[in-house]
Amino acid sequence: MAVQDVAGARAAAAGGADRLELCAALAGTGGLTPSTGMVAGVADALRGTGVGVHVLVRPRAGGFVFGTDEVDVQVRDVRAVLDAGADGVVVGALTADGRVDAEALAALVAAAGGADVTFHRAIDQVLDPVAALDALAGAGVRRVLTSGGAARAGDALDVLAALAARGGELGVEVMAGGGVRVDDVPALAATGVHAVHLSARRTVAADGGPGGGGAHGYDVTDPDLVAATRAALDSGADA
Repeated sequence: MAVQDVAGARAAAAGGADRLELCAALAGTGGLTPSTGMVAGVADALRGTGVGVHVLVRPRAGGFVFGTDEVDVQVRDVRAVLDAGADGVVVGALTADGRVDAEALAALVAAAGGADVTFHRAIDQVLDPVAALDALAGAGVRRVLTSGGAARAGDALDVLAALAARGGELGVEVMAGGGVRVDDVPALAATGVHAVHLSARRTVAADGGPGGGGAHGYDVTDPDLVAATRAALDSGADA
């Protein structure tokens, strides 16, 4: 479950989420690195719940081809968010020709120092994501978040099934995510993926004025959507 603040983390945990991805600016950018203060606050809120917090480390919006300075910033951020209490990190880097950036990934995994590393939806821009799982497993990646290369994970069930099968052989968990709605959950779970990932958010109206981002409001985690997703997963498991 993707969340952006302490209240969202509490709501997701109470609604039955097993693992949280903490990020910032999700709606406008697809997610960026949150502040270390936010990481510490969420980690404190989840302590004792058994729900892990995995922090997105991404320095900017746009593509996933990063320069040396950008990789260095991400290495620093990986260390900082883990020091702040995160259980793992969510990262991704590609080469200009659309392959996993092995050098950048190695630096990020090393910075994680044995903590869980998830490779995010950068994999959806790789030409052969199933083959890419081998490189990710070899680099020490624990899990992968993917839509199967489609705009919505529900539109790539065959690819997700292939990814889940190969991930099972390699010991890499595959999480289905990307445009997921509650009614997608049973079909996604049936592909054999190890987890289903969504944001379960709604927008609260709030006018920040000309200096605060205008009247677009901000996103919050909807506890009813969290609960509905948990129920859909549990229903599928019982079928």
